[in-house]
This record gives sequence, structure tokens and C-alpha cells, in this order.
Amino acid sequence: MTSPRERMVVSAALLIRERGAHPTAIADVLQHSGAPRGSAYHYFPGGRTQLLCEAVDYAGEYMAARLNAAGSTLEALDALFDDYGKQLQRSDFRAGCPVVAVTVEAGDPAKPDQMTPVIEHAAAAFARWREVIERRLVADGVPAQRAGAVAMLVLSSFEGAVVIARAARDLEPLDTVHAQLRSLISAETHPPARKRSPR
Repeated sequence: MTSPRERMVVSAALLIRERGAHPTAIADVLQHSGAPRGSAYHYFPGGRTQLLCEAVDYAGEYMAARLNAAGSTLEALDALFDDYGKQLQRSDFRAGCPVVAVTVEAGDPAKPDQMTPVIEHAAAAFARWREVIERRLVADGVPAQRAGAVAMLVLSSFEGAVVIARAARDLEPLDTVHAQLRSLISAETHPPARKRSPR
């Protein structure tokens, strides 16, 4: 059974992915998680900024674990696009990636202490996902010097497809990018055999 603190972190991540960081207040997180009133500053003495940072960390670890659990890069890719397609449909295209949501909100320039730590945690989550994808690609036979660039392409294409699908309220961008990335990764992990030159 999860603790009230854990429920608050998960609730914050779920609310951020639909609303963004700024509209997600601590009161909303308490209501969504069912945590007792007054518990927020007990569990999160750093206030809302600490809660947002931990929600981003949770989202980062959750996706990294999903990517690691797959048997291959293609299996991870298929699961990722399938999960997000279902998530978008269930949420009426409101639920995106919480890490992207906090990244695109620059915050109040007069109060950099509030959003700067959150952005730093988002950058760490993206770096972790890229690293996991890169390791998967290398394990599937992609040369190490190539895998980093392919991992960045996969990650940025996926996140961009989710954003465009939300705006269009249509899964077509997700399906198109999935198919293109699948072809690319198939070619990278199963390169055509070189023809032997005649003797």
C-alpha cells in the first residue's frame, strides 16, 4: 500500500500531464491523492517546487523502467507508442508527458528559484531516457558511436508526436512517427548483409 507522500507525488505527475505545472496547485494534489489536509508541508518542506521536482523524477523513473522492461528496442518503441495512444484517447487528448509540460512553462522570470530546479529535473529525466534508449540500441547491435544520435531522434520525435497529436486531437501524428521510427530502428538493428565481391 502506498503512503500519502507517494500518492501525492503520483497525483502531481498525473495532474501536471493534463493541466501543466502552473495550474496544478497543492490543494488539487491533496484532493486528487486523498492525502490529509496539512500534510503537504510535512512531506514537502520545500513546498510546491519540491513536489513538482519529485513528480518529474517519478515520471522520469516510470518511463525509464518501462523502456528497460522491454525485450528489445522495437518492443520498447511499440509499447511506448501504444501506451500513449491509449492514454490520449482515455483522456480526450488532455494527457501528455508531464516532463514536457513543466519544460515548456518558463515560469515567472522574477522568481527563477521556483521553476529553475524543476527544469533541471526535467533535463535529467530526458537525459536518462536518452541513455536507456541508447543502451537498448547498442544491445540490439547499433554501433555505440551511432546509438546516441538515434536515441535522441527517437526521443524527440516521440515527444513531438505526442504534442502534435494533442493539438490535432488525432492519433495520426503518433501513428506516422511510430511507423517511421520503426522502419529506422529495424534498418539500424538489422542492416542488410553486404554483398560479397566476386573473386
